[in-house]
Amino acid sequence: MRVGIDTNGLYTTQAGVARYIRGLIAGLQAMDDTGLEVVPIGWEVENLSYGQPVRTLKTLYREGFWATLAAPRQMRSARVDVFHAAAGPLLRVPGSLPRVATAHDMAVFRFPDRYRRWQRRSGPRRLRALSSYDRVICISRFTADETIRCVGLPASKIEVVHNGCDFSPDVLPLERPPDVDLPKEYFLFVGSLEPVKNLRLLSSVYASAMEKGIHLPALVIVGARWLGVEAEGSPPADWHYLGRQDDEVLVHLYRRALALVFPTKYEGFGFPLVEAMALGCPVICSPVASLPEVGGDAPIYADPTPDVYLKQMLSVAQDAALRDRHIAIGRARAREFSWRRCSAETADVYRSVA
Repeated sequence: MRVGIDTNGLYTTQAGVARYIRGLIAGLQAMDDTGLEVVPIGWEVENLSYGQPVRTLKTLYREGFWATLAAPRQMRSARVDVFHAAAGPLLRVPGSLPRVATAHDMAVFRFPDRYRRWQRRSGPRRLRALSSYDRVICISRFTADETIRCVGLPASKIEVVHNGCDFSPDVLPLERPPDVDLPKEYFLFVGSLEPVKNLRLLSSVYASAMEKGIHLPALVIVGARWLGVEAEGSPPADWHYLGRQDDEVLVHLYRRALALVFPTKYEGFGFPLVEAMALGCPVICSPVASLPEVGGDAPIYADPTPDVYLKQMLSVAQDAALRDRHIAIGRARAREFSWRRCSAETADVYRSVA
């Protein structure tokens, strides 16, 4: 069976969707005796810079011309048996070709202000197009419930397949330090730097600690700096922005952090949560969206208020036994999220529609 997978997300984002596409394809290609062949379907031109007008012109070409005219021709010429819209509906699918889509989240409905105007128009329309697909993979039960609520997709069309993780608790991954001096002790934040990730809350935590004369270890932040964060005020002096880092640096940071502090308001899955657990980094997060489903008992949950986050961060910094306990629970939990399992379950979905 030849499966055409939309790989455009590899060239348009460095966020979780790209991790999903890479991990899924690698997992499918590593499977034995499946009779399954992966055929990438994508316009292999990167558009990762926010420089204008180049970004807009590339987006218009990809979504206006390539997705509607070139992509169907590519699918026909490759003679694919099933098409997988791995980042959600974007491409025009020819004829009655069996089709599967992945729904990552419904954030465009829940937090429209985080999107540009054209995304607020096109995003809901594309997500409603999920109804035309034979099966829809949701990366968490939370996302499945959101998809039913937001676009009216019947539960009978949905399969929940949790994401995998690029790191394993049982394999020592490659690592290297960043090209900057790190504080001796630090908390870590990893994610796209946009308002829904809630760095504003952490700013209030550090301001509260300063007002009370409490020493709080520094915060190291990894992620592309979006303009929306700049509107949240000046960062505390002991915050260290590293920008986007590759996986070897991420491994180094996770393994040495006191904890991943992840006060996000909304996640369809939460890759940093699982990555931290796999690499022996405790997690402090709020019991919101998909995080309790994915994290189970491993995270230290904190209601999203400055006082509660400050209390939990101090507890982690001062209590080695607490850290060790949550590290052990997290490693065990992370073993449940592998690309091997994700790929096998996804292949079963392909077979069900083919």
